[in-house]
Amino acid sequence: MSGLPHPRTALVPALALAAAALFAGCSNPPSHSNPPSATTATSSVDAAKPVETATAKPPEDAGTDAAKPEALAPETPPPGADFTPQAIAIWKLAACGGDHAAPPGVPQALVDSHCKELAASYAEYKRSWMDVAMPFIAKLRPAGLPETVVYPFGGGDLVSALATYPDVKELTTISLEPAADPRGIDGIKTNDLIRALYAIRAHLGKLFLKAHSRTDNLDLESKGALPGEIVFSMAALVAHGYEPVSLRYFRFEDDGKIRYVTDEDLKAAGDKRGQKALFQNAELRFKKPGDARSRVLRHVGYDLSDGNLKLRPQIMKHLEAKGKVSAMTKAATHLLWDDAFSTVREYLLTHMEWMISDTTGIPPRHIKGRGFVHEVYGQYDGPEPFGSVNGRDSGDFKALFKGHDPISFRYGYPDTHSHGHIVVTKKGP
Repeated sequence: MSGLPHPRTALVPALALAAAALFAGCSNPPSHSNPPSATTATSSVDAAKPVETATAKPPEDAGTDAAKPEALAPETPPPGADFTPQAIAIWKLAACGGDHAAPPGVPQALVDSHCKELAASYAEYKRSWMDVAMPFIAKLRPAGLPETVVYPFGGGDLVSALATYPDVKELTTISLEPAADPRGIDGIKTNDLIRALYAIRAHLGKLFLKAHSRTDNLDLESKGALPGEIVFSMAALVAHGYEPVSLRYFRFEDDGKIRYVTDEDLKAAGDKRGQKALFQNAELRFKKPGDARSRVLRHVGYDLSDGNLKLRPQIMKHLEAKGKVSAMTKAATHLLWDDAFSTVREYLLTHMEWMISDTTGIPPRHIKGRGFVHEVYGQYDGPEPFGSVNGRDSGDFKALFKGHDPISFRYGYPDTHSHGHIVVTKKGP
């Protein structure tokens, strides 16, 4: 997801086309059993942390019972206004999680028809992208990486973040798009739901087809009955076998700590128009059935340009407090090539241990002398013409990829000839 608007594309015009397109672009030749050869080029506890669970220590005289797994106390729900009922309703109704039961007044047949189409789409996406990309990426990813992940320009893309970092405990995605108000699901009328579900199938089709979200998808959904960020995140949970635990919204204090939006905040803001600014940033907690602890996704709607960060540095203070992180980005309209985004680029170079991206990640000239090297996989003949493209960085990446074998899936943008490719930025010798 980019931090600047992408070129707009029209919605899939017909329902049949939306279903057909949902995964058409994800068909891949057989994957390599091992990653192709890589080119290396030198080129205090606060609300911002996941809720920790207490561990019960067995008594010293517990005997054989002491060898049993330690019991975990229930997690403490985060404070603030609770939008978990809306999250669960969207997960069931729009993303077809759980029993996808229709709410009162909505025909179950409508939901069943929607979910039948999505079930086939999820299955195809898993077969053609997840089952190919995840084993490949797992061979690239070293052991012992931080389980805190930062994904700039990554709105609406929890699905590939979980594929890239399946052990993530805390994920922060940042893009221009707000998380948006989830309450449109409350009492939704059948005709409005029909339109919303049609749009969801079309928008998810673009997400799964291209293996990245687009600003126009998220922007349209953020203005509709069901917000794109939440819908896309719920679809990711379904695809990876998770379920929502809680949904809260938050703002940043001046020191970067988060402050959850309260019922009092909503009341003071007045009507929904006045409350809109309170739904910029969302915290979604989720887990697999049977897991003792939940994971955390925080989506932050924020302009990451240098000019805005100079005026509003709270997000950078928040990120810096995390310490060392793992990172990813893709389909980022080449913003990390652009010196108008040098602050977030410098943050990554200072705090990341390992990063995976397409070529919209950090270019070779910016890692020189910083203790990082690039490893590349796939083919790259030049950039897609989105955002701040320049010949120097394009040429440097082309040189790195010279002579490499193709990979069988896309990770973010393809190159100008539709080749998939991956860039790993890691600590060098």
